[in-house]
Parts: sequence; structure tokens; C-alpha cells
Amino acid sequence: MFGFSLRTQIDIDAPPARVWAVLMDFPAHARWNPFVRSIEGEARVSARLAIHLQPPGDGGGMRFRPVVRVLEAQREFRWLGRLVLPGLFDGEHAFRLEPLPGGGTRLHHGEDFSGLLVPLFGKSLEGGTRAGFEAMNAALKREAEGG
Repeated sequence: MFGFSLRTQIDIDAPPARVWAVLMDFPAHARWNPFVRSIEGEARVSARLAIHLQPPGDGGGMRFRPVVRVLEAQREFRWLGRLVLPGLFDGEHAFRLEPLPGGGTRLHHGEDFSGLLVPLFGKSLEGGTRAGFEAMNAALKREAEGG
């Protein structure tokens, strides 16, 4: 089994409650999020979501239907997405909020990829996918601090 982990983080000058509210307002993602263009579904463990991702430079992006794995208010939101069959190309996407002294939040945003096809996607994961994560992080920071 092959694996690849992608990790990013950003400090946001807003309390975790505010960052969480922005992150969990699924309909608003289309307005502010340049990477996760839409999320549809219920924010609850075991729910299936419909997500449209658009990494920078990828014209059409991709649509998939992950399952919510972890949902701890103001702390962590995680989903597991799969390409066709388990073990082919799986990704567990995670957002974790860490309270900072002074009232800010450190967003830890990453994904653990596993499966037989991971080596084929390594370059795009480190390139376009990382750029998408970082663009989303910056947009979430702007939205949480300015909204």
C-alpha cells in the first residue's frame, strides 16, 4: 500500500468559534473558497457529502462523495473520499482548529492519501493540491478575520 501525506497550516486572527462557523457554512463556500467550490450534505458523522474541488490550473476540477468521519465542533472536521474502490486511491481530508493565546486560531489543514494509485498522482498532489490547500487557507483567513 502506498501513502502520501500533505500538511498545511495558517494562523487566523479570529477565535475558533468564528473559523468553525465559516468552515461549516457549506452554502457560502462557493462565494469565498477558491479550492472547495461547493459542499452539499449534512455536517454529521457518517453523512455522505457531495464536494466539488478545483485545484489551481485544473479547469473542471473533480466531484466526489466522501463520508464524514469526525465532527467535533470548533475542533475537527474530517472526511474520507475514495476513487471507485477502497484501496485504489483514498484520501482522508482533515481540518483541525487549535486555539492560540490571545484568541486566535491555528488551522491545520491536510490530507492522508493511500492506495495503489497514489504514486501516479504524487506530483499533482505536491503541486496543484498543495496550492489549492494554501489558497483555501488564505481565503478562510480573510473570510474569518473580515466577516
